[in-house]
Amino acid sequence: MSAVTVTHGERVHPRRAGFWTDLRTVSLRALRLTWRDPEAFAPALAIPLFFFVVNVGALQSFVEDSFPPGFDYKAFQLPVAVVFAVTGVSRANALVTDVQNGYLDRLLLTPVRRGTLLLGLMTADFVLIVALAVPVLVLGLVLGINVATGIGGIVAFVLLTGLWGLAFTGFPYAIALRTGNPTAVNNAFLLFFPFAFLTTAYLPQEAMTGWLATAVKFNPTTYMLDGMRALLQTGWEWDRIGKAVLAIAGMGTISFSLAFKSLRGRVKRN
Repeated sequence: MSAVTVTHGERVHPRRAGFWTDLRTVSLRALRLTWRDPEAFAPALAIPLFFFVVNVGALQSFVEDSFPPGFDYKAFQLPVAVVFAVTGVSRANALVTDVQNGYLDRLLLTPVRRGTLLLGLMTADFVLIVALAVPVLVLGLVLGINVATGIGGIVAFVLLTGLWGLAFTGFPYAIALRTGNPTAVNNAFLLFFPFAFLTTAYLPQEAMTGWLATAVKFNPTTYMLDGMRALLQTGWEWDRIGKAVLAIAGMGTISFSLAFKSLRGRVKRN
C-alpha cells in the first residue's frame, strides 16, 4: 500500500501500490534473505565445480584421443557444470517457511498482487542463478577455454543459463504451494535426475546408441547443452541456439503453469 500524507481531519483511503512496486518489494526481500543464508546455495556452486575439475582431469585425455583433433573436452563439459549448478535453485524452501509460519497468509490479506508473490521470488532466483553461473564460467576461462563467439557469446551463454534455471523454478514452487512440506521441496531436485543423466552430459550424441540415444533426442536438456556448446566451440549456430531457446520455453511453460495454478489454489483455500 502506498504511503499517504495525513492532515488533521482528513479521511484516508488506502489504495493499491503499482505492480512494479509490489514486484520490487517481494524481490528485494527475497534477495536480502538469500544473501543472509549462503549455506543454502553454496553447495549448488561447490559440487558442480568439483565434478567439473574431476571429470576434466580424469577423462580429458581419453575422450580427446577418441575424437578428431581439435575436440575440446573442457568446453564440452563446462555447460554440464553450469546447468548442474543452476538447475533447481530457488526460494521454494523459504516459501515453505512462509506458508508454515503464516507469513504468506498475512500477505494474502493485503492488496498485494498475487502474481508478484511468485514473480518476485523468481526475479531473485534469476539474480542468484546468474551469480552461480559466472564463477563456473570464469573457472572454464581460467583453464583455457576459448569462447568461439567472443564477449557477445559469453553474455548469451550466461543469459541462456539464467533463463534455463529460471524455467525450472516453477516445479519446486508448485510443490511448495501445494504441500507446504520442506521435505517434498528438497526432493524436487530428483525431478532433474532424468534430465541430467539421460542426455549428452559426458559424451556427444553421435557416440550414443540404443535406447539411450532415443531418450537423449526427447530430453530438452540435450538441446540446451547443445546450444551452449555451440556458443563456446563453433560460433553463432542459430539453429542449435534456437533449439536451446525452444527447450527453455517448453520447460518454462510447463513449470510456470504448475506454479501459478498452485498459487491460485492456495489463494482460494485461504
